[in-house]
Amino acid sequence: MEVKATAKYIRMSSRKVRLVVDAVRGKPVNEALAILQFMPQAAAREVAKAVKSAVANAENNNQLAAEDLYIARITADEGPRLKRFRPRSRGQANAINKPSSHITVVVDEKEVG
Repeated sequence: MEVKATAKYIRMSSRKVRLVVDAVRGKPVNEALAILQFMPQAAAREVAKAVKSAVANAENNNQLAAEDLYIARITADEGPRLKRFRPRSRGQANAINKPSSHITVVVDEKEVG
C-alpha cells in the first residue's frame, strides 16, 4: 500500500533538491535515511524530514512496519518564486528570484515472494 508525504514551499531551488532526491530513489527507507544523514547538501535535511514523515504516516495511519518500506517514488518539483528587486546604478532595478520547491515522497511495502 502506497503512503505519501509532501514537504511544500522549501526555500531551495528544485535543481539542488533533485541532486539529493536522485541519490535515494528506490532505496529501502533505512538505507535512504543513512545516506541522507551523511550528505553535505543542505537539501538532504529537508528530504530526510519528508522521508521520515512518509514513514510515520505509514506506521500510524496504515500500520505498516518501517523496516519493510522502500521509497517507491520521490520527486522535487518547482514551487512559487519570490520575486524581489535590488537597486542598481542610474536608478535601475534588478530582479532577484528566490526559488522554492515541493518534495513528494511515496513509500511502499516490499513485495515478499
